[in-house]
Amino acid sequence: MEDLWLALAKRLQSIASTGLHYSQEAFDKERYAEIASIANDMLASLGNVPVARIEELIPDFATGYATPKVEVRGAVIRDERVLLIREACDGLWAMPGGFADVGISPAENIIKEVREEASLPVRASAVYGIRHKAKHEYDPDVRDFYKIFFLCESLDDADPAPGLEATEARFFGLDDLPPLSTGRVLRKDIEAAFLFRDDPESLLLFD
Repeated sequence: MEDLWLALAKRLQSIASTGLHYSQEAFDKERYAEIASIANDMLASLGNVPVARIEELIPDFATGYATPKVEVRGAVIRDERVLLIREACDGLWAMPGGFADVGISPAENIIKEVREEASLPVRASAVYGIRHKAKHEYDPDVRDFYKIFFLCESLDDADPAPGLEATEARFFGLDDLPPLSTGRVLRKDIEAAFLFRDDPESLLLFD
């Protein structure tokens, strides 16, 4: 569960972002800018990073109504093992996925991510979970995310190969999972994929 002060600072930042976009009066814009500055100072202090780093993470600040970002993750299960890729940025492992791109559907996004990160053609067969990142044990993040988890099916028996953002791509059993990139995926996300695979009538996980 997300730290209370982190959640409050993110909420202030989103209010300031939306306010700056829609406000017409100079007085209102000044006040929203002040709120944004306070929120960014809070986030920088909580993360022990420069304020400039916080601003870099929110490139769409004040460009519209502030909404959560969307992330997609795909569980490809083969022979009781799940596909994981080793992230080039931190050396840890995660199910393939990333930010959803504009202009294509959620299913098309995860198909693209698996192809780009693990060189495998897949079909998105079901959504088994929609999580609010802040409600779970993921690494803290100054951005707000909805994470959509897909169960995917391989379209052939080819071996995975890492793409540009990964250094390895392999299948792992639940009993031998490598160290996970917990800002991206938790063990319970992987376990939930197996449970849904075994019982597709089970209820979709959501927050």
